[in-house]
Amino acid sequence: MLRYIKFADSLSAAFGKTFAWLIVLMTFGTSYEVFARYLFNRPTPWAFDVSFIMYGTMFMMAGAYALSRGQHVRGDFLYRNWQPRTQAKVDLVLYFLFFFPGILALVFTGWKYAARSWSYGEVSVNSPAGIPIFQFKSVMVAAGILLLIQGVAQVFRCIIAIRTNSWIEAEEDVMETEDILLKKAHEAETGGHV
Repeated sequence: MLRYIKFADSLSAAFGKTFAWLIVLMTFGTSYEVFARYLFNRPTPWAFDVSFIMYGTMFMMAGAYALSRGQHVRGDFLYRNWQPRTQAKVDLVLYFLFFFPGILALVFTGWKYAARSWSYGEVSVNSPAGIPIFQFKSVMVAAGILLLIQGVAQVFRCIIAIRTNSWIEAEEDVMETEDILLKKAHEAETGGHV
């Protein structure tokens, strides 16, 4: 189980970090659009579609990475006070009741939409540029498969937590700025002893 968790976490991180670079392309694309529109009065017909497609792709492909790092939104006002064993039992039930059925629906429905879109070479109707979007419909399937792989790892985490009453945490590779500042303040307060 531990080997699978490490594999799934690494796979999710690789895809999440790779697709995160789309934010740079979106920034350049939007900057170019603003420059062309307001400086030369020549708006591009493709900027809206491209930024929309890139944002959707980035969001979808980062889902498994966020799941692996425990960064999905949860209402944990009760949950955070429970023992890890209790948390894991609740999580395990919820994964099978909601997560896996939802992800399987995403994969199968996404497959149907992607196949149909590929069959007629679908283009965007949001702009006159007619940007091809059939290949981006496949992102739904890819994201669903990544979430499914990571979901199995989360189930393994739950099983281990039920047995040991402690969570196996993912590697900390990215931290929010306020978390870094809090950590530094705590270290300064305690003289570096945690």
